[in-house]
Formats: sequence, structure tokens, C-alpha cells
Amino acid sequence: MPIYPKNEPRSSEITPEKLYFGRREFLAAAGAVATGAIAASVLPSVARAQQEPQAVGTPYGLQPNDKPTPWTDITTYNNFYEFGTDKSDPSENAGAFKTKPWTVRVDGLVAKPADYHLEDFLKPSAIEDRIYRHRCVEAWSMVVPWRGIPLADVIKRANPTPKAKFVEFTTLMDPKQMPGERTDVLTWPYTEGLRLDEAMNPLSLLVVGLYGRTLPNQNGAPLRLVVPWKYGFKGIKSIVRLKFTDSQPPTAWNLAAANEYGFYSNVNPSVDHPRWSQATERRIGEFFRRKTLMFNGYADQVASMYAGMDLRRNY
Repeated sequence: MPIYPKNEPRSSEITPEKLYFGRREFLAAAGAVATGAIAASVLPSVARAQQEPQAVGTPYGLQPNDKPTPWTDITTYNNFYEFGTDKSDPSENAGAFKTKPWTVRVDGLVAKPADYHLEDFLKPSAIEDRIYRHRCVEAWSMVVPWRGIPLADVIKRANPTPKAKFVEFTTLMDPKQMPGERTDVLTWPYTEGLRLDEAMNPLSLLVVGLYGRTLPNQNGAPLRLVVPWKYGFKGIKSIVRLKFTDSQPPTAWNLAAANEYGFYSNVNPSVDHPRWSQATERRIGEFFRRKTLMFNGYADQVASMYAGMDLRRNY
């Protein structure tokens, strides 16, 4: 708190009369300086706002109050355990991660196994911009403008044999670049899997970009999976292999804690995580929680794949 003097000011502290009557000129000059300072501080913010990428793409399954999450939030609040367990670790630790050249192996029960350079793996004509809900198992969510190619396009090119029932995905194993892989927090390399019909669903996307730009390292560059009706940990990042199998593949989080992370991992508000409720979610950037939607709002497109299944047992 300020301390106010009780005594009269000394004469040396009194403003001279000449300066006192010149205060208007002084204030005018000070105002001009202040205006310049404010402009200098505001203009960079305006420039940053102008540089903020705009969401592009077709909105899939969005509600009227679903607004794209800002670029800054999407790129600084991430789960990518290969670069650390805190949400800020990926953006802080993945900057030097090398994504070129990049090779993707497609093998297993397919007629056309091959090792692809990423540029050959992707058909530019098949790249689409899609805006999806993104729901994480920790009960937070985002709305993300992804850029990618339908996973079904890649599967058709590989030509799976009739015995193929599942697709197993594997992340790059490179502890020198990925410090999280030097720890035992998970079984490395990170693996994930989908049933073949799930992988063939039109919503399943192999992502190479975000907000119309190249995918940032911390978001899974150069190639990641997005399956919008499932919890976010199914979205394996920095993919180097797709293997087609006749049996359900092991997955990283199911190996780590099978009672918490099932193979299917469909967003389901009626099946809680053992340590928290899944009935509501917190959209990043919002204060109030909102109700979680079954299959994350994509029930019309995916529910038929699970007809007759016990979704509590097959969580």
C-alpha cells in the first residue's frame, strides 16, 4: 500500500511555476509517446493475429457451438509421450525432430507389401481438409482442422488378403530424437491397432497437416492417425509401419494398464475411466464442461460396426 506523507512538502519538492504552467505541453508530448508505445505493443499482437492460420475444411459431425480450437492451443497442449509426459513437453522437446526423409512400411497379410517414401505413400489428389472433434481419455477435448488422406485409400492400394482382420500401427523408435523412449513409462515402440472395418471407415484419416499447414512435430509429424469416434490415444503419431494381421494386435496403453485402456476405446459417456467420469468433457479454452456425446458425436457413421457388442466389456 502507498504511504502518504503527513508533513508539508519541502520547497525543493515543489514544482517550479514555469514548469507547472508548461504541464499541458508536457502532457501532450507524453501522450504522443504513450500512444506510440501502445501502438508498438499492439501492432505485434495484430501481426500475430493476422498470422494465426484460419480453419479450413469440411466440418464432420460438429454441433453449432463447436468452434475450431486455436492453433496455439492445439500445438502446445499435447499428449505425445515420446517427447515427455507433460502436455507442454512435446512442443518444447520436438522442435529438432527430423521428419525427412521418412519411410512407411506396409506389410503383413497384403498382396502388395512395400516400403514407401512418404511422398510416394501419399497421393496429393487424395488429401482433404476435415474439421473433427478430438476427445482425449482425460476428459478434455478440442475441435481440430486436420489435413490428411482417408486410411481406406492406403488399405486398398495394399490389397489385404482375405485373412486380414486387423491393422497394427507402429511409431518410430529413435530414443536419440525421442527422449521419452529412454524411459519405461510405456512399452516402446508405441503400437496401436484397428479392426479392418474400422480402418476402412471413411472417417479414419492418415493426417499430414493441421490448419492447412504441414503437421507440426509435436502433433505427430509427419504422419499420424486420427479416428474421431475414439479416444485420442488411439491416434498414433509418427507412423513408420502398417502391418495387416489376422489377430488383434497389442497396443501400448492396453499393455500398460489393461483395466483402464481397452482395445476399442470408443468415446462412451456411460463407461467411466476407473479414475474419472467420462460423462462430461472440458473443451480447451472453455470454462464450463459439456456433455460427452456417444462415439464423440459420430454415432450415425460408426455405431453399426458395433451392433450387438457389449460396449462396457469391449471398452
